Amino acid sequence: MTTPYKDGFAPVSEEITAFDLDVTGRIPAELTGRYLRNGPNPLSLDDPSASHLFFGEGMVHGVRLRDGRAEWYRNRWVRSARVADRLGEQRRPGPVHADMDFAANTHVIGLGGRTFATVEAGALPYELGYELDTVGACDFDGGLPGGFAAHTHLDPVTGELHALAYFFGWDHHQHLVLDPKGTVTQVTDIPIADAPMVHDFAITERFVVIYDLPVTFSMAHAEKGHRLPYAWNDDHPARIGLMSRRTGDLRWVEAPSCWVFHTLNAYDDGDTVVVDLVSYPKGFVDARLDGGGPPTLDRWRIDLATGRVGQTRLDDRTQEFPRMDERRTGRPYRYGYTAATRELQDLVGGPGGAVEELEDLPDGAFDNTLIKHDLERGTQESRQFGRGAYVGEPVFVGSGADEDDGYVMTFVNNPARGAADLVILPAQDFTGEPVATVHLPARVPLGFHGSWIAD
Repeated sequence: MTTPYKDGFAPVSEEITAFDLDVTGRIPAELTGRYLRNGPNPLSLDDPSASHLFFGEGMVHGVRLRDGRAEWYRNRWVRSARVADRLGEQRRPGPVHADMDFAANTHVIGLGGRTFATVEAGALPYELGYELDTVGACDFDGGLPGGFAAHTHLDPVTGELHALAYFFGWDHHQHLVLDPKGTVTQVTDIPIADAPMVHDFAITERFVVIYDLPVTFSMAHAEKGHRLPYAWNDDHPARIGLMSRRTGDLRWVEAPSCWVFHTLNAYDDGDTVVVDLVSYPKGFVDARLDGGGPPTLDRWRIDLATGRVGQTRLDDRTQEFPRMDERRTGRPYRYGYTAATRELQDLVGGPGGAVEELEDLPDGAFDNTLIKHDLERGTQESRQFGRGAYVGEPVFVGSGADEDDGYVMTFVNNPARGAADLVILPAQDFTGEPVATVHLPARVPLGFHGSWIAD
């Protein structure tokens, strides 16, 4: 069995707790909380889950900051039943949807004073304690009819958390709204043919923006033994759904034919809806993570009068993992951040989810550069880290009231130490020296998404 879990993606084999971490620079005193990041970390490279980048058991890495100190670092596997069994521990309580008890490996978020590891495609989120111990699977007190979503979007004005769930056994997607306490207040089924994958979506003040793109469930690939039975489908037209947040009315318009993993942001602009996103010319060709070309940062302008979508290239460099000041989610904004990547080729595929070699990609698809986008001026700044380093998703943390007043946090591999650093950059001096660098005692494998969760 071949595996994508090598080089930068190679899993760690133990859980670590370390206190009073060494810091270069000065941690801003206003940063009180935890920087958390989730990602796949197979228990063993001999496990079937190690044959596919999307199926490794989730491991959450966290650093707790307070009073200018880095109080602790922890990394913990999410304890699904299988993980608990393998570790010789008692299973955690909680519901299971459609027999999909999975150690959520994609994102980690805070809601109502609680912490949740999330994943898509039918599995439920897992609640974690403050120190990253697993509490158990969660359906928000019975509010979830099915699974949840990897990506959620919090409206900073209303406090509502929006999610878009899907499952290969459904003939619909499911829009979910949770209040600030974590209670599900709204469930809307959205009929959609062909069971398409939907990794992300967007919200504006008026709309929920839904991507219905040509990556759909493939029975042919399921019968061939592919662990991820989704593939590019030329017969499934690309379209965008605009669902009114006030009335629930849904309108579909024709979209550019492409694949989208992640949204940067979206907002209303008079009779136009603006959506900024990272798009691929194609996705999951022959059930592989080959995007058919490099991912680029694009802007879609949806004309509500004509239903036409105009597309503008914001930056043609290969990049992914877009984030912004989420105090501006769904509103006009100016700045965004992405991680420069190499093209996502040959990461997965083959019978039974076997993975092809990562040719000339020593650190997977990631690079050593973050990009800051000034969308008003149409300019970019690049922040490179050292030779041999690889950097993950940039997370913006607001400090002052202005949009760009804050910090950008990310885990960066430090090849000289053979371990990772939590780097805190000043957003307004993006290419300058870090405000602080927290030196972790271990390597943090490349992973997916994370959050700053203030106390």
